[in-house]
Amino acid sequence: MTTSPPAAAAEAARLQPVFDSDRLAAELAAVTSHTWGPQRTHTYGGQVGQPAAIDWRVLPLRSLGGDPDRTDPGGPGPQPFTATRWLDQLPYLAEVLGSIPAPLNAVRLMALGPGAVSTAHSDPKYRLDRGIVRLHIPVVTDPGAVLVLDGVEHCWQPGALWYGDFSREHLVRNTSAAVTRVHVVIDALLTAELAAWFPEEWQELLTRGEVLLNRTSPTAAPAWPGALPYEALLPSGFADFDAAAPLDGSLLPARIDQSDDVLTLTVAGRAFALVPAGDTGEFRFSGWSEQRTLQPDTTGLTLRVRRGRALADRHVTAAPRTS
Repeated sequence: MTTSPPAAAAEAARLQPVFDSDRLAAELAAVTSHTWGPQRTHTYGGQVGQPAAIDWRVLPLRSLGGDPDRTDPGGPGPQPFTATRWLDQLPYLAEVLGSIPAPLNAVRLMALGPGAVSTAHSDPKYRLDRGIVRLHIPVVTDPGAVLVLDGVEHCWQPGALWYGDFSREHLVRNTSAAVTRVHVVIDALLTAELAAWFPEEWQELLTRGEVLLNRTSPTAAPAWPGALPYEALLPSGFADFDAAAPLDGSLLPARIDQSDDVLTLTVAGRAFALVPAGDTGEFRFSGWSEQRTLQPDTTGLTLRVRRGRALADRHVTAAPRTS
């Protein structure tokens, strides 16, 4: 007996929880006396782009290293994502974020001013087969403030939790004359627990489709199971997040070490924080999903690359440095 493949996903889905919109709006007063920085982009090469040319401002609540001024979404880099000092002033929102059953990367309050319209763009890393999702919780909105996602207009209401497929083309537009639209924008790793929050019509896709489900990281991060520093030769594609074939390329010297309690992989002059992927001994790049992991064993490292449920791996020789 054969079954049909899961239907293609819609561009957005409303998730189960509804949060207290009045409490969310009331907490804004604690942080709006500060002028929020302009929205900026980021590249996997570690460069932060130019500020937005429109009135699109950001207050980072979680960022790389907890930097309270970094308004871009960040990505794999030398520091893990942690809360900024701004989140301390938003206790209810901190409670909301703590309830999401998934590892969180960047979390930002994003404010779109009256008359602001972004250019159409796509964010390719937010894909279900990569296990990375972007969620929104509206705090302040207006009928004239819309997200156009894959040609469909959305005006999500305060307190609701929404998933959008931002790998598709999208833009934001605020035609209100006076209201600044404010959303909480949450970058998270998709887990089975978070997938359960999606509506019923999504469940076949999330359980049978080309979707990468990450494991929840343990509360206490396990130590690297060997002496440090640890040296290896890694294919050049493995730490290149634009590479189509991450396990291919010339072998480059790499080093794993620990500094200030952060486990770090350094290769080709760039450093990346590593965090555990579940409790099976695999490590992933902080700021990325289990799309790429590495696992030490007695003879070296097993590198794994996932696309949805498909898995490829490559073993490389590696060992603690002896001198």
